[in-house]
Amino acid sequence: MAALLGLAAAVGYGAADFFGGWASRRAEVLPVVLWSQVAGLAVLLVVLGPLTRSAPTAAALGWGAGAGATIAVGLVVYFRGLARARMGVVTPITAVLTAALPVVVGLLGGERPSTVALAGVLVAVAAVGAVSLAPSPPGPPGPLASASPTAVGANAAASSAMARAGGAATGGAATRQAVTGAGRAPGVLEALVAGVAFGSFFVCMDRVGPGAAVWPLVAANATSLIVLAGAAVATGRAWRPARTTVPAVVASGVCASAASLAFLVAVRQGLLSLVSVLASLSPAVTVALARLLMDERLSRLQLAGLAAAVAGVGLIGAG
Repeated sequence: MAALLGLAAAVGYGAADFFGGWASRRAEVLPVVLWSQVAGLAVLLVVLGPLTRSAPTAAALGWGAGAGATIAVGLVVYFRGLARARMGVVTPITAVLTAALPVVVGLLGGERPSTVALAGVLVAVAAVGAVSLAPSPPGPPGPLASASPTAVGANAAASSAMARAGGAATGGAATRQAVTGAGRAPGVLEALVAGVAFGSFFVCMDRVGPGAAVWPLVAANATSLIVLAGAAVATGRAWRPARTTVPAVVASGVCASAASLAFLVAVRQGLLSLVSVLASLSPAVTVALARLLMDERLSRLQLAGLAAAVAGVGLIGAG
């Protein structure tokens, strides 16, 4: 059951990234993410009553708030990286770290998956990186738009469409050279920080413990909403997304909350090192949706990544 819930989380996160990425190509990124959090919080408050029989503990709320803060910080840093670097540099690093960090934490914490399952983890992590590696558009990097209200994702599938659409969201950044500083490609530091932040979300959710119902997710959404609203005030960005993007923004928030709920239940029943990898396969769902609904062309590497994702899931399930 834990494996199925982990896959359900991947489907939810992937759909959220798809809708968020679509909206972010048509509106400012910050309002899209901000209002998707509002929609997600509203859904959680609706299901809070029927699923809650006890008051939350301070520890559960604390871990939930920590998860929300890591997501908010991760998004800000991630979008900054996309604004100053190639998507093909930032996205795979972030995606692999998001998948790998909870595995390391789980193993260090004493989890011992079977050898077959560990092989599936390695294959799945490689698949996440391959699926996320979208070809970079020609010319200098610009402020590309991508969105994920809860986890890294929609980047790979949306990149070619973003390039055709002009490859930029409003409020740009100055053009950068391909290499800065001591030979480090621009965006690498941001990708590393974002990957750690997104992976930390999974770790925080695992620390919540049983009996907390959906309170930790409410705390997470509320905290990220506060952080993002503060960022909007501090930067003077617009608060409202374009009217035409509202359905996609709402869909993104609803799918993300459903995915987080599935993940929260999954880690209570299974190992963090396995469930987190399954949930991190969301980029595969996003690129599949982009192929089906937007007729996006996938590179051979992305197709190979999709095949590897299926193989990884099979190995984890068999283990």
